[in-house]
Amino acid sequence: MGDGLITEEQYLAIDRAAEFRSEFLDGEMIDRQGASLRHARVQGNILGELYFALRSGACEAFGSDLRVHASRRMYAYPDASVVCGKPLVADKHEDILLNPVAIFEILSPSTEKYDRGVKFQHYRTIDSLKDYILVAQDAARVEHYTRADDNTWTLRDHQTLEEELKIASIAVSLPLSRIYDRVELPPAV
Repeated sequence: MGDGLITEEQYLAIDRAAEFRSEFLDGEMIDRQGASLRHARVQGNILGELYFALRSGACEAFGSDLRVHASRRMYAYPDASVVCGKPLVADKHEDILLNPVAIFEILSPSTEKYDRGVKFQHYRTIDSLKDYILVAQDAARVEHYTRADDNTWTLRDHQTLEEELKIASIAVSLPLSRIYDRVELPPAV
């Protein structure tokens, strides 16, 4: 490919050999940036809560080291993903998840537009996906998109620490106070 774009296969070979992970979109590799302390705490809280809520059931949570195949045009590393039943992987490497039921992305100033737009468009093509959850790190705000049987998406916007994020597809309810435990949020303006 003379235009600087790479194939899906080239991306996977490069990413698997790299020290740092990159996402893939339309023939280009997108570097994953390091996370802030606030981002890391929110992610740790979500994964911890999911682990305890799901530990005795059929669903399992994974962190941001597991690649998700959103489409032939996109591979991503969500901050957290949940699979119910047997995780389906793309190949013998077992590093590409094909059947997430829920995906969490923690919004950063540098990724918010991408997470809300292009990334969500590609995630919506995953047949198994029922819930897409965007979590702010600079305010108590969780935007929960749920897919209905007719393939329409509904938004529930949670904006206080007293609310609970209820995810029916994985039978989990996460209090926002737990998601933001030990996270120093700037004062509301």
